Amino acid sequence: MISSIFGKTKPINYIILLVFLFLFYWFAHFFLFVDTGLSEELLYKMGFLILLMFSVFLVDFILKRNKLTKTNSFAILFFTMLMVVFPEVLTDENAIWCNVFLLLAARRLLSIKSMKNIKVKIYDASLWIMVASLFYDWAIFYLVLVFIAIYLYDPKNGRNWLVPFTGFFTVAMIAYGILLIFDNPEFLNDHYQFNFQFNVAYFTHIGNSIKLVIYILMTAIAGLVAFVKLRSSGSGKIIAMRLIALYFFISMVMVVLISADNTYPVLMTFFPAVIFFTHYIESIKKPNMKEMVLIAAVLVPFLVFFGELLNK
Repeated sequence: MISSIFGKTKPINYIILLVFLFLFYWFAHFFLFVDTGLSEELLYKMGFLILLMFSVFLVDFILKRNKLTKTNSFAILFFTMLMVVFPEVLTDENAIWCNVFLLLAARRLLSIKSMKNIKVKIYDASLWIMVASLFYDWAIFYLVLVFIAIYLYDPKNGRNWLVPFTGFFTVAMIAYGILLIFDNPEFLNDHYQFNFQFNVAYFTHIGNSIKLVIYILMTAIAGLVAFVKLRSSGSGKIIAMRLIALYFFISMVMVVLISADNTYPVLMTFFPAVIFFTHYIESIKKPNMKEMVLIAAVLVPFLVFFGELLNK
């Protein structure tokens, strides 16, 4: 049943997932996190819910535009279910903002494969990554993706290597100008500290550590299947998958670097992970087996969530 619904792209798929995300977002805030100040901040919180919904659309758009997966809605299903597995990301406003801008950057980087307007796409990706770094300073590390994309697609054009620096300085100058207007020029110096903020309590918690390890292993296995499956495909897809794998690796480094109290950068790992998961599902030929895997992919997140709710 799940494969028959999400195996195609229909408007009902978006309606189902967005309605679920709407209900789950408020349920998590009221019952799991017990946010006592939520009633006074409904409009404020609604803004972040809209950003999460926009992220779902953005993930789907990127995959379809770049033909990274087949025509289905499995990726946005997995993206939504990962929020159920890691509901704490719903409380990290910086992660939500940062993730949106990184998705915008990924959209431009992955579109370089068309070999059209390469410099514009490099500039846009660099600019969006710099904007993302205004929310997490370590997000500037994603600029590595830009240089890797240049190396993979068009390394011989020397001017391509200079373009990311223009995006860097564009955001720096605009941000500094705005900060001067609001009389807060010290923000950039205070923000870009690049401190190592390892949340020992989060990682030593048995539930969190097991959940994270299983998630990483499943993503790695699905990624391996994706690369094996695409081995005989065109080089364009292979290069895109390499960028996505690097995206996931950088995101996991972010998880280790900045998982401080009330900071959950694991949200940034969702985009590359759902691409690998989708490829894994697409590789299953037997309909019954595919349905069983999809059922497990929906049931397990709820078991994890309600397990955390009961232990709270």
